Amino acid sequence: MRKVLMGNHAVSYAVRLARAEVVAAYPITPQTQIVEMLSEFCAEGSLDATFIKVESEHSAMAACIGAASAGARAFTATSSHGLLLMHEMLHWAAGARLPIVLVNVNRALGPGWNVWTEQTDSLAQRDTGLMQVYCESNQEALDSVLQAFRIAETVRLPVMVVLDAFILSHTEEPVDVPSQEEVDAFLPRYEPEWRLDPADPRAFNMLVPPEHYMELRLLIQKAMDDALHVAAEVDAEYGRRFGRSYGIVEAYRLEDAEIALVTAGASSGTARVVVDELRSQGVPTGLLRLRLFRPFPARAIARLLSRVDKVAVIDRNISFGHGGIFAAELKAALYHEPQRPMVFEFIAGLGGRDITPATVRGIVGYLQGHDQPPASPLWWEVKA
Repeated sequence: MRKVLMGNHAVSYAVRLARAEVVAAYPITPQTQIVEMLSEFCAEGSLDATFIKVESEHSAMAACIGAASAGARAFTATSSHGLLLMHEMLHWAAGARLPIVLVNVNRALGPGWNVWTEQTDSLAQRDTGLMQVYCESNQEALDSVLQAFRIAETVRLPVMVVLDAFILSHTEEPVDVPSQEEVDAFLPRYEPEWRLDPADPRAFNMLVPPEHYMELRLLIQKAMDDALHVAAEVDAEYGRRFGRSYGIVEAYRLEDAEIALVTAGASSGTARVVVDELRSQGVPTGLLRLRLFRPFPARAIARLLSRVDKVAVIDRNISFGHGGIFAAELKAALYHEPQRPMVFEFIAGLGGRDITPATVRGIVGYLQGHDQPPASPLWWEVKA
C-alpha cells in the first residue's frame, strides 16, 4: 500500500509490521512521533505489544534488555542526548547478545542546544557492539527497520537504524508499506534458543573471570564479522520479496569515476544529484554511500574505490582532536591497499546546516584544484 509518511511514521509502521512485542518509550525531539504513533497503535489494538512508559532513555534500553532476555521482540527509539544517556545499556545489550532494534534520529549534541541533524550522536556509539545502518530516505527507513529485526535475530546483536532529524524524520515522502502477510513471510516470530523462563531457570550475564572474558568478547567480534554477510544476504532476500534492496554500501556511477564523493544519510541524495549534473558536464564523478557502518564494510569499500584518483569524504560529524569519523574509518580501510586514492576530509553540515548542491559542487571544485589533501580536515562553509 502506498502512503505519504514522514520518516518517523515510516519507522512506526515498520515496527508494527515487525510485530514488536515490547516498546519502551521516552520522548525526545526529533524522534517523539515514532513512539507516539506506536502508542496509538497499541491503544487501538493494531499492535499487540506491551508499551512501557519509562522515566529516561537509560531505562528505555534497560526495559528492552529485560524484555529481550525473556524472549520478546523489543524496540525503542531515541535521539542525541537520549542516546548518550543510553550508552551504558548499549554495551550491556550487545554483551548480552540481545537482538534489540533501536532507531536513532540523528540530532546535534549540546551545548549549544540544537535539535537539528548531525551524526555525531550515533557515531559516538560505534564501539558499543551495536550494528549501525544509515538511511537515505523514508522508504529506506521502513525497509531497514524490518531488515534490522531479521539481522539482529540471526547474529544475536542489537541493531541501530539511523535517520536524519527533520530532513527525513519530519518530511513526508511516498512510502510503499508492505502487507502484514508479506512481512510475516520475511520475518517470522522470534524464537530464541535461550531466554529467562521460570519454568526452566537459568542464569545469564553473571560475573565472568579473566580466564573466560576474552573469549566472550571474541564471540561478539565474530558475530560482527558474520553480520557483514548476513546483512548482505538479508538485504538481497528483501529485494527479491519486495523489489527494493540497498546493499551494505552503495556505489553510484563509480565504474569510471576519477573523483568519488563519500556520504551517509540524507545528504547522499543531494550528492547523487550533483554527480548526475557533473557527469552531464563531462566530469567523471561518482558516489559511494555508506549504509552499513558497523560492522564496517572495509573490503567492499576498498574494492569500489580501487580505481578512483581522489575521494572527498563529507563528514556530518566530528571527533574532536582527530576529525571526521567516516574519513578515519575509510582511511583505515584503505591503508593496506597497494593502490589507493587520495582522501580529502570535509566537515560539513554540523548542527543541521544545509548540505546543498552548491556545497557539494564546491567540494568537487576543491578536489579539481588540489593535487594533495591538506594535513587536517577542511571545515567547509564555516563563517569567517
